[in-house]
Formats: sequence, C-alpha cells, structure tokens
Amino acid sequence: MGTPVSPGVIFFAAIFTNNILLSNFLGTCSFLAISREIRSSLGLGAAVTFVMAATAGLNHLVYYKLLVPFDLVHLRYIVIIVVIAAFVQLVEMLIERYSPALHVVLGVFLPLITVNCAIFGVALFLIIREYSFLQAVAYGFGGGLGWTLAIAALAGIRQKTKNAPVPKGLVGPGITLVTAGLMALSFMAFSGMVQMQ
Repeated sequence: MGTPVSPGVIFFAAIFTNNILLSNFLGTCSFLAISREIRSSLGLGAAVTFVMAATAGLNHLVYYKLLVPFDLVHLRYIVIIVVIAAFVQLVEMLIERYSPALHVVLGVFLPLITVNCAIFGVALFLIIREYSFLQAVAYGFGGGLGWTLAIAALAGIRQKTKNAPVPKGLVGPGITLVTAGLMALSFMAFSGMVQMQ
C-alpha cells in the first residue's frame, strides 16, 4: 500500500522540496490575503498545521478503513470535505469552550481553514500516492509546516517592502505576486531532490 519513502523523508520533503503552497500552488488565497503581518500569518499557519496533520490521519483512516472496504471510493471527495469541516468545527468549539482568549485571536482564521484547498490537496495526495498511516501524518504535518514557513516568509518580505521604493505599477498586489513568484522559484530549486511518487 505505501511507497518505500520513509515518513521522515516525506516530512522534510513536504516542507522544502515539495512545499504544498509553493510547488503545487494550493492554498494561495489565504496565503496572499493573510500575509500582511507576521503575527497573523503565524497564527493561521499554526492552525493550518494542526488541522492538516490531524485531518491527514483521519482521512487516511476513513478512506482505507471505511470507503475502500465498503466500495464507496466514489464518495471520497465529499467524505474528505466533511471530515475537514467537521474537524475544524470541533476544534473551534473546543477552543471556544476552554480558551476564549485564543478563540478571539483565531476567530477569523478558523473559518478560512475549512476552505483552504491545501488541506484538501494533502488529503488527495496521500490517497493518490498510497501512503501508509505514518506517511500520511508525516506528510500532513510537514505540509502544514511548509505552508506556515511560506506564509511567514511572505509576511516578513511584505513588511520590508511596505516602505521600500517600489515602482508605481507594482505597489500593492503587484509586488506581492512578484515576491510570491520569486519565493516559488527558490523553493522549486529543491525539487527533484526527493521524488514523492
């Protein structure tokens, strides 16, 4: 069922060589929208990492223990979305109940996590690549950390370019897209070091 790549290699590859955001361009909406400040970027990144790692494991179990044995594989997209949405809702309720202050800080980020296509992409990739449970969790955790690294880096660069002499036509979204493109190119330099499939 699984590939011969170890979970440790998958973990580090998901952060650097196959970054879900900068190599696969998944999760770019919140990446561009929230990356104005480092603090908010790290808050969203931490929440995305937690949800991505947990739902990768949950979706692996649901797919291989429920959908495959009962020949319900055709429902995988719906089931993956339901698992992600339900988990995010559960996390939001627990945070609201046990840490109201944290809920206020993450309140705007939690709904964004449900519709983050990077989390959906990780769930699909772990099925396509036929990862074992440990490989799936390593991929989810590494993918979340890679996403966090990318959004925090973009936030830092955006804060530096706020007062920089940027050409008039590139001010705002223009320089942000150029910066994101250059970041993607730098991460693509690592591609090929580890083959994920």
